[in-house]
Amino acid sequence: MEKPFSGRDLARLIVPLTLELLLTLLVGMIDSVMVSGAGEAAVSGVSLVDAVFQLLIYVFSAFGTGGAVVAGQYLGAGRREEARATADQLVWFSGLCSLGIAAALYGWRGALLSRVYGSIAPEVYWNAERYLRIAALSIPAISIYESGAAIFRTVGDARITMRLSLAMNAVNVAGNALLICGAGWGTAGAAAATVAARYVAAAGMIGLLLRREQPLRLRRSLRYAPDGALIRRILRIGVPNGVENGLFQMGKIVLTGLVASFGTSAITANAICQVIANLQCIPGSAVSTAAVPVIARCVGAGDEAQTRRYARQLLGVAYAAMLAFCAGLWLALPAILPWYGLTAETAELTRRMVGVHTLGAMAIWPLTFVLPSALRAAGDVRFAMVVSGVSMLVFRLGAAHLLARQAGFGALGVWLAMLCDWGFRAAVFSARWLGGRWRDRSVLQGD
Repeated sequence: MEKPFSGRDLARLIVPLTLELLLTLLVGMIDSVMVSGAGEAAVSGVSLVDAVFQLLIYVFSAFGTGGAVVAGQYLGAGRREEARATADQLVWFSGLCSLGIAAALYGWRGALLSRVYGSIAPEVYWNAERYLRIAALSIPAISIYESGAAIFRTVGDARITMRLSLAMNAVNVAGNALLICGAGWGTAGAAAATVAARYVAAAGMIGLLLRREQPLRLRRSLRYAPDGALIRRILRIGVPNGVENGLFQMGKIVLTGLVASFGTSAITANAICQVIANLQCIPGSAVSTAAVPVIARCVGAGDEAQTRRYARQLLGVAYAAMLAFCAGLWLALPAILPWYGLTAETAELTRRMVGVHTLGAMAIWPLTFVLPSALRAAGDVRFAMVVSGVSMLVFRLGAAHLLARQAGFGALGVWLAMLCDWGFRAAVFSARWLGGRWRDRSVLQGD
């Protein structure tokens, strides 16, 4: 079988994904600074709503992953028409679902904020509700962008999504400057800029997906005929992946509350470590995303040897990239920490947290996150969901409370528990991959 991805093809996937993730993270930091000009209540309100939107992005990303796996396996099997039909069904189905989600979120925004966040200050609630009321309009745009990004990655082109992400973030920053700093609209300005930016990206995505030379393109028609069989295949991958992502996000929220119980120093150190940890994981996350189309194509072609070869190659790339990023940021830590004006106690706790994350990221992160992406691409998505869910509850949450409170590690115990979680998952996913139980999980079985 001819190789579906050359070394250059892999680079064209991984490098733009890395730059896109880095850009998104940096622009997010700039956004926070610009919104802070509207006051602390505005920052708090926007941050509360952003946590909800992050969960929605995970949901639509999971839909996209489901479509990418199905379309990728069809492409690997040489069934291009079915792959195109999958892309069309993905965009339409995800878009229609997003309309219902947007309507529900808009109608129940008050109840959502009150029930999820409980008793918050009136000025924070006012800013959060104001931001959510406008930002909810962008939910269909999120679904279109995430679906389109998954489609382009399926055919090995991540440069398009990188360019669209650049345009989206440029519009967002410019809109914030104009509406927050210039017009003084506060959270309404931040929301309006976000909506405009997301629709710019969605419009660009649709335009690109309609091009006739595009390998996986949309039909030039506004008439949608649902294909139940294809939708079920997409959901077979997307739903477990969405549940897994949702559990992970909720676990992070719970652990943030645990860290907060150890005081301001712990909160500050944890927040700084989260920023550095996100930077350290960018190249690994790019490889993990790239693994889905690569492995799906090989599984669709029925070539187990090539599937295993690409998995080893991607793991090697992830380890090399994580080693470089993690070591570089660890060595730069003495120069980074003074920017925050920390007390000696907080600076020391931050160093310890970053040290724990650095060791774990270099040693076991690829096995914990790249391997399950390969399993999902092979169709073995329920196993990945169950293992990740159990590990989150037992090791990430359970061990965090034991290490933080009973063993006396304090907030550092949360990061030590993370290593327990990663270690367990790495061992189980490695055994699953080597054992080959994923071989009979292809979504094309029965065709």
